Amino acid sequence: MKKPTILIVDDVDINREILCEIFEGYNTIQAENGKEAVDIIAADRDKISVVLLDVVMPVMDGVAVLEEMKKRKWIDSIPVLLITGEATTEIERKAYRLGVSDIIKKPFDAFIVKQRTMNVIELYYNKRHLEDMVELQTKVLRKQAEELQSMNDRIIDVMSNVVEFRNLESGNHVKRVKTFTNILAKHVAREYPEYHLDDNAISMITSAAALHDVGKIVIPDAILLKPGRLTPEEFETMKTHTTRGCEVIDMLADIQQGEYGKVSYEICRHHHERYDGRGYPDGLKGEEIPISAQIVSVADVYDALVTERCYKKAFTKDEAFHMILNGECGTFSPKLMRCFELARGEFEDIVDGRQEMVK
Repeated sequence: MKKPTILIVDDVDINREILCEIFEGYNTIQAENGKEAVDIIAADRDKISVVLLDVVMPVMDGVAVLEEMKKRKWIDSIPVLLITGEATTEIERKAYRLGVSDIIKKPFDAFIVKQRTMNVIELYYNKRHLEDMVELQTKVLRKQAEELQSMNDRIIDVMSNVVEFRNLESGNHVKRVKTFTNILAKHVAREYPEYHLDDNAISMITSAAALHDVGKIVIPDAILLKPGRLTPEEFETMKTHTTRGCEVIDMLADIQQGEYGKVSYEICRHHHERYDGRGYPDGLKGEEIPISAQIVSVADVYDALVTERCYKKAFTKDEAFHMILNGECGTFSPKLMRCFELARGEFEDIVDGRQEMVK
């Protein structure tokens, strides 16, 4: 710890000189009143280690100095010892409420003043050192978390691309679904704050949307790539991509953060549920369906409609919009449909390539 700098504030010359003698060998600065002290702190607050403050002074008294230091939040980093012979109990209480570290009454013992001052300086120094260490460690942990998230994103991209390649899609289905999800989630957050979708939640849902069809990895090609209508038995097999995908997500539990893994699981399992309870695999109804899955469900259906697949031609943007809104693709939440209407233009900009997709 470097040699402390002590600001001595007292309107009596002899009192300042006595304190300067006690702290001989240290850096000392003197102020004759509170106003002068505040000006000194404002100019050199990073250099000052402690303030020894009298109470009764002209221009600005000690309590006013404490109030100013409290208002400017200097008291958080600069300890203050009140040295006075005239402080009442009321003034002492107010001083402690304002953040004073200690109160020393006159006449004082030189050794005690010096020791108590050094103790306060050391305490504040250790506190600042600890805060610096915590800040440094927080930065390290944040960087590690960002690196882990980046690795997760790369793994998810690889897995989702594998699904697309097997499904003979263009490679942009996942990007489009993520982008539609992001757009719709932002509208939901603005229109319906009861869902508590902050920026972090929207980011998680957007990223996790990439895994919505990961279970198709295990669906046989004869069913996955069939150009015509599936038989009832084949459709039952196709429906298992929701639950089988959850098995894949469970395998990723060690590298996914808890909340992220939970959202991924919800989306994978429930993105084919419908608001009227006629979806699968669990027949959830209404708000039993997680909001993450509700949002991805709309995004997935929209993209399926406006893109060509091996088993169908693409619908127009207008057709797709009204098919979803009119319940031709299953029943969705009225709240989601309100947001879908608000997002229509942005969705169509993505289809037409006028807006960039999220990564």
